[in-house]
Amino acid sequence: MKKILVCEDEDVIRDFVVINLQRSGYIVTDVNCGEDALKVFEEQNGDFDIALLDIMMPGIDGFTVCKKLREKSATMGIIMLSAKTQEMDKVGALMIGADDYVTKPFSPSELVARVDAIYRRVTMVNSRKKEISPVKSGPFVLSPKSRTLTKNGLLVDLTQVEYQIMDLFLKNKNVALERSRILEEIWGDNYYGDIKIVDVNIRRLRMKIEDEPSNPKYIQTIWGFGYKWQETE
Repeated sequence: MKKILVCEDEDVIRDFVVINLQRSGYIVTDVNCGEDALKVFEEQNGDFDIALLDIMMPGIDGFTVCKKLREKSATMGIIMLSAKTQEMDKVGALMIGADDYVTKPFSPSELVARVDAIYRRVTMVNSRKKEISPVKSGPFVLSPKSRTLTKNGLLVDLTQVEYQIMDLFLKNKNVALERSRILEEIWGDNYYGDIKIVDVNIRRLRMKIEDEPSNPKYIQTIWGFGYKWQETE
């Protein structure tokens, strides 16, 4: 079943979101505040594929809910909703673990397309567990079976998006990958959002795997084109 948690404090918008998601086959649990979102998540033992979170809410805001949910689940999809359009708000949401960001107002087709794209990515977690051969590169070992990455034997805490980017890189060592290809491979060819989401996730990934994120050794920038995984001995 496709289960989604919707947290939005404006009744009209929440009803609009719920109706359109239900029409698209999602089982929706909706709440109107961050406190209830965290409570419901615990009560249902985190049994959600996706969380759709408004940012500006009284009490616990969407950023805080996102951060707490991401600490509890690395695989659940998280999409932020906000009327804010500032670049730093989008970057901030992605840096704390969100998978996508939808700016109000949005059409039903855009909302469902973005949710569907995240859901497809979530379902890949189970479908790819049959791949059992680890992929190695320098100090890194990527294990498809457990969906984990280790560096020098130590576990690196990755979100599902970060894991998929690493998977793409390690299957294409020393190959320059265009940003548009990374976007299509990870977010799907019908993604509505900004291609800058690739750069933000690369920045976040570098902070987790590089010895010096500001001077990356493994994820190399190909200026004006994209990125390349630099194979090391």
